Amino acid sequence: MSMTYLGKAVSRVDGPAKVTGAARYAGEFPVPELTYGVVVSSTIARGKITRIDSAAALGVPGVVQVFTHENRPHTAYLNRSWRDEVAPPGAPFRPLYDAEIHFSAQPVALVVAEDFETARYAASLVRVEYEQGPHTTDLERERGTAYVPPKKRNGIAPPPDPRGNAVEALAAAPRKIARQYVSPFEHHNPMEPFATTVLWQDAGRLTVFDKTQGVQNVQSYITSVFGLKAANVQVISPFVGGAFGSGLRPQYQVFLAVMAATELERSVRVTLTRQQMFSFSYRPNTIQAISLGARPDGKLLALTHEAIGNTSQHEDYQETVVNWSGLLYGAENASFIYKLVKTDWASPADMRAPGATLGVFAIETAIDELAYELSLDPLALRLANYTERDENDGKPFTSKELRACYQQGAERFGWSKRNPAPRSMTEGRELIGWGMATGAWEALHMKAAARATLRAGPMLEVASATADIGTGTYTIMAQIAAETLGVPIEAVSVKLGDSSLPKSPIEGGSWTAASIGAAVQAACETVRGKLFKLARGLENSPLANADIEHVEFADGTIRLPGDPSRSVPIDRALAAAGTEALEAEETVGPGLISSRRFSRNTHSAVFAEVRVDEELGIARVTRVVNAVAAGRILNLKTGGSQVMGGVVMGIGMALHEETMPDHALGRFMNHNLAEYHIPVHADIPAAIEVIFVEEHDPEVSPLGVKGLGEIGIVGTAAAIGNAIYHATGKRVRDLPITIDKLL
Repeated sequence: MSMTYLGKAVSRVDGPAKVTGAARYAGEFPVPELTYGVVVSSTIARGKITRIDSAAALGVPGVVQVFTHENRPHTAYLNRSWRDEVAPPGAPFRPLYDAEIHFSAQPVALVVAEDFETARYAASLVRVEYEQGPHTTDLERERGTAYVPPKKRNGIAPPPDPRGNAVEALAAAPRKIARQYVSPFEHHNPMEPFATTVLWQDAGRLTVFDKTQGVQNVQSYITSVFGLKAANVQVISPFVGGAFGSGLRPQYQVFLAVMAATELERSVRVTLTRQQMFSFSYRPNTIQAISLGARPDGKLLALTHEAIGNTSQHEDYQETVVNWSGLLYGAENASFIYKLVKTDWASPADMRAPGATLGVFAIETAIDELAYELSLDPLALRLANYTERDENDGKPFTSKELRACYQQGAERFGWSKRNPAPRSMTEGRELIGWGMATGAWEALHMKAAARATLRAGPMLEVASATADIGTGTYTIMAQIAAETLGVPIEAVSVKLGDSSLPKSPIEGGSWTAASIGAAVQAACETVRGKLFKLARGLENSPLANADIEHVEFADGTIRLPGDPSRSVPIDRALAAAGTEALEAEETVGPGLISSRRFSRNTHSAVFAEVRVDEELGIARVTRVVNAVAAGRILNLKTGGSQVMGGVVMGIGMALHEETMPDHALGRFMNHNLAEYHIPVHADIPAAIEVIFVEEHDPEVSPLGVKGLGEIGIVGTAAAIGNAIYHATGKRVRDLPITIDKLL
């Protein structure tokens, strides 16, 4: 009986290592004669260091060195020529470059000692004096300085071109709304803190264990900044304890650890505190304005969407915020504007479904508001404006089963039983609300390479430099390999997270399954071809007259279906050939013609139920149904978990998450997990149901895969906000929706 793994609910192959503690993370690798670095952070948001006194710290027994801008070694980064793979336009932040302070909690010193406790104590003795300058951190106050970024960020589409005349169409529209929506700062807060362990070896070779979503990106960063040869720098990151996009770029602990190791010629570990992780990597504060004009039957006549987000003083960080309105809705008259305001914060960073999470929250809330204005069912209004093409560029979709998402999600949720009037559904003192929203995300396929090595046993190893940030990459690589070569999944070993392995893009954008999966499949198919040639060439081979299109690889054999006598065990083919292993490495990229002809997107329909205590204003989510069309689903278990995790994060966005700035200090005040609220078990309903809508898509990627990492969060916050309005009759347009706003 042949083994089928793809499309099944396969448990994580890396699960046992994680639950037993065998999986090692960046700050855990045992390294002999290791020293420890602790970062000293600035206490002001803008200004310059006038005096830094390290004498007391250096006097502590066990302290090796205190690095500051005054004594840091010269590095190649002084010429500003280096960049990392996902850097926005501008000049990346350079730690310990000079006396200038660009944002609060900026690293100003690194104390290195023989043990962590000594380094931490000595860091508290470093005295820093500042000349404080005026800072700008308030987006609302500075929105008048907003500008259109002069350079496009690589990989980020600019706002769509305008269509028709939106101003005139809005003025003439029989029914219209104009609303503003505000999203706060949010921080990624992955479970694993950022850490780098640098193993110093003879002849200046470095092995760098780093918390990252892209080992080869970090390797490129290190070699560029420090002028090192790539052959002398190996970056390893086999396990990542969550990242959500915060690990796409090398963070400052990488620089500090490598700087200290190369200068001291010793191994160094730098681990950031939870508080220091609030000094970078956050979803930007965003203000959005949406106007909709429609006929009484709901047909959109005009749509305008403007977004203003914050960036740093040194980079133009950009997201696709306004584009999603144009993608989803076919108004003939539309305009889209995206602007930035420079602030004295560190640069924002991509955070799960960057841009879409914000833009879809705004447009899907506005669509819900228009539905009430027109006395239409919110689902009916969306169907009235359904489009079969990407309205931004007129391209058809490779596939779009959003109608099926609406139909199956609504049926499972029981949407037809909804009383449309706000405050009409109650139980005891709780108001019950039902809301829904659409979700969309890109379905990208990136160029990637993988290697497959088959040995007797049979034992199969597949390898790529990609990352697994908890998404299940180890497992899908093993599934694809096992199915392609017909070996048990237990016989497959997976190597990833190592810069010496075949080239891979950073892990992000929901493209990893499609990209790495295609490369693994191609490498295994090449091995498959070599193996079949060996089997057919055996003396008196049962497969002598067969061709590869008519055989199957299953149960460790190559055989003709329906004729068990005509089979060759894999081990026999390898042994007869006298070869120890068959190996192949393949690189697969996106089809350029397909990419130009089609729009490639994942779609979803999110339905949410909330209950709001009328006296206390406490809102809780009690049910969510998320129907997703994402092409071929490789693993029902890990795929379902991905969407479920996105829903949980969407609940956090809707009701909990907010990094609170004190603009007088230019500092985030709730920079810890006690005061930065994320959902806990009591906040999450047991009834989160994920429906995978059948969607066949041979165009989007070789495996027909679209990716699931982002789509679960997109639309979730809007669905919850819409449900809260249905429950209470109160519309909250600035996230998160907290008790004070409902009372």
